[in-house]
Amino acid sequence: MSPKRRIGAREFDFSRQVAVMAIVNRTPDSFFDRGRTFALRAAVDAVLAAAADGADWIDIGGVPFGPGPEVTEAEELDRVIPVVEAVRAASDVVISVDTYRTGVARAAIDAGADVINDTSGLQDDALASLVAESAAHLVITHSLASPPRTPHPRPVYRDVAGEIGGFLADRAARAVSLGVPPERIIIDPGHDLNKNTRHTLELCRRLHEITAIGYPTLAAVSNKDFIGETLDLPAGLRLPGTLAAVVLSIVQGARIVRVHDVPAAVSAVRLTEAVLGWREPAYTRHNA
Repeated sequence: MSPKRRIGAREFDFSRQVAVMAIVNRTPDSFFDRGRTFALRAAVDAVLAAAADGADWIDIGGVPFGPGPEVTEAEELDRVIPVVEAVRAASDVVISVDTYRTGVARAAIDAGADVINDTSGLQDDALASLVAESAAHLVITHSLASPPRTPHPRPVYRDVAGEIGGFLADRAARAVSLGVPPERIIIDPGHDLNKNTRHTLELCRRLHEITAIGYPTLAAVSNKDFIGETLDLPAGLRLPGTLAAVVLSIVQGARIVRVHDVPAAVSAVRLTEAVLGWREPAYTRHNA
């Protein structure tokens, strides 16, 4: 499979390039920002600021992954679609929408979204069929909760990376059977999603087993609980741990990183690309 991808208006060569995906949630109960970008104007401003800070990609969400107050499809549409429309009119940045609902995905693609980010693990075949009929990409994430947003306490894995890899390979094959071209599939092992901290740390150590499946791999590690529990830090103090996890993910083959703090992540990602020999320094005056 070619590492070169055109996603929306942007070209990526994942053999030597990493895409920085910024997170913008229109939710009042996001674990990280606690509703800071819930208002429409705040959400749009945050997206445009992230793009100006170097983000290649923006992930817009209207419903948290975990259990919580019900968000109807109408509410999710009202949260997400105006942001997609406003950003699409102002920028060519890649736009993904974090949703498991086919109706929301359809409206998002019609509004200009380039990617559907399905954190449910493709539980609805109709979602894949919809993506197949469009030009959009599909992110398939490992998740055990069925239906979405239901509790899945005390998850158990005999072989965490092996089971996640098998799940993702199976769901990607399912998407292909429903018409999604392989070159429009991205996989995400779902750090912390229905996994405890020890599971996620092992997944971090063995991420190369996931990236070896052959699809571009998304690492969504930003400010997650495995960082907080490992370092005994609240969400607002997890940036150094996040950047360490981002770099480790890239070295093991991740090519899209999903982050909250865009400037810091862009610097870490671009330096990692340079160390790997993929990017020239901005200038070379030191001892020149």
